[in-house]
Parts: sequence; C-alpha cells; structure tokens
Amino acid sequence: MMRKVFVTHQLPGGRIHELAQLCDMNVWMGPGLLPASRLRSELAGCHGLVCLLTDRIDKTLLDAMPALQFVSSMSVGVDHVDVQALSERGIPLGNTPGVLVDTTADTAFALLLAAARRVAEADRFVRRGDWTEANAWAPEFFTGKDVSGATLGIVGLGEIGQAVARRAAGFGMRVVAWNRAPREVPGVEMLTLDELLACSDFVSIHVALAQETRNLLDASKIGLMKPGAVLVNTARGGIVDENALAAALANGRLSAAGIDVFAKEPVLADNPLLALPNVVITPHIGSATICTRALMADMAVANAIAALQGQVMPCCVNPQVYD
Repeated sequence: MMRKVFVTHQLPGGRIHELAQLCDMNVWMGPGLLPASRLRSELAGCHGLVCLLTDRIDKTLLDAMPALQFVSSMSVGVDHVDVQALSERGIPLGNTPGVLVDTTADTAFALLLAAARRVAEADRFVRRGDWTEANAWAPEFFTGKDVSGATLGIVGLGEIGQAVARRAAGFGMRVVAWNRAPREVPGVEMLTLDELLACSDFVSIHVALAQETRNLLDASKIGLMKPGAVLVNTARGGIVDENALAAALANGRLSAAGIDVFAKEPVLADNPLLALPNVVITPHIGSATICTRALMADMAVANAIAALQGQVMPCCVNPQVYD
C-alpha cells in the first residue's frame, strides 16, 4: 500500500507530479488557504505532510498523528512548527533555505527605498487627486531621506543580510551590522546592537524568529534608534514590537518604516501601523517571484521524496533524527 501524503496547498514547480507517483497524495484545492480547523482531519492517517508557513504544526496536532513520518515545509523559517516535538519522535523536518536569498534582499531594499522616498504616500496623494496646480512643486514637496551615502544597519548578517549589504554597497552606503554569532564580512563593520541602532539612518531586520529574538526591537531598543531613522522588516513580525514602532513613527521619532511581516498574519485591522501614512506595507511577499516560489516548492517536494524513499532530506532542520 502506498503511503499517504497530504499537501496543504496547490504548489508551483514541476516536482509535485513526481511526488504524486510515489504516494497516495491528497492536495488541498481551496478555496484559499487551508483553515486551521481542517488540518487535523485532513492529516488523519497520513505518513507525510508538505505544508506552508501558514500551517501551524504544534505538539497537540502531532500527538494526534501517530503515523506521521516526515514534515516538509515550503519555507525557510520554521517558527510555525514545533521542531522539538518532531525531533523527540524522530520525525525529520525539511525546509527551503538559500533559494530566496536574493529575492528577499530585493524586497528589503525595495521597501527601504520606498520608505525613504515616500513612494506609497506619494502614490496615494496622486490617486486621490490631491496633486493640483496649487501644490505642483515646492522645495519641501514630498521630501524624503537620502539613501546614497547613508548608514545602513543590518540586524542579522546571515545570507539575506549579506545580500542586502551587497546592494547597499552599490548605493555607496556605509554598512554596519550586528549578529548573534561573531562574523566577518568584507565591507561590513560589526557593532553591538545598541551601537548599530544609535548610528544607523536605516535599520534592516534579518534575524530568524526564535526565543532569543522575539521582541528583539522592543520599546527600549527602538528608543535607541537614531532620530529620523527608517526601519525595514522582512524577517518575522514577532521580532519587532509593533505598538512601540507605531508610537515612534506617530510622534516623529522615526521618519518611516517598510514592513513585510507582522506578528499576526494576515494583519489585524486594528494594527496601529495600518493607520500611519509613513509606513509602506506589503503582505509577506519577500520571496514572491514566480521563479523563486517554484524553486521553493520543488525543494519542499524534494525533501518529501527523499523521506518517502528512506533517504536523508537534502535540507533538514533537525538532522540529528537520522543519527
């Protein structure tokens, strides 16, 4: 009998058809994303799971799935999965690192530029019909912040952080960084987090969400930021205290922000950042290009195929389960 594998969303890429030949595969066809209330029933009796970062895989769910043998997530971050619970049961967890580095770095820099030059605010201004002869041009009209020659502080100097640093070099920026583990990167000056926040005109977040980084930028850290600075977050929402950030933006302590991720997604309607004109907001699209998403899907499927064939996943978060 072929083993049962559940896929929580239709996936792009070509390898999903290969997976279908190796197992009894069931795919959630929508509409929309799989509701959390349906995940448990859809997983009943399944040996494998291919999921998205929107699917929460916790211990309670795992305890109800005694047949489960592997999980493969189409994501780099795995904060939606109880990795410890999987490891305790000897279940490998696959992810999709590396492939979205440049795509996410592009998004971070796009948000940085858009926030600095007030692109979204200016777009709304024109669409509302507010651009008139009376205000067609003036020395102070929609003035923003210079990016060229400014100081960029990168919080988390992993692959994506380093890719952002390379883009910043093209703009003649001074690049400083803080990383939890010591790291040397040419052209990047390492500082303490407090030093970075105090001197940076722009701060871009690139650490993973973990116990040590949750609310890393709380009210006290945001209070250390250089007056008029811009904050960009394409990592995870839980790293930044959204209420403290909104307060700093509202009172003019910070000039702008570019935010792709939120502590609660989809973002709640009462999130204070939504009401601020100096925030550029996107719906977690850091890796959203056609090519990158297809490659991510193929990597997630490759992990599942390896697990089905009794092989080590090519990208495994908890490789100790194979020991």
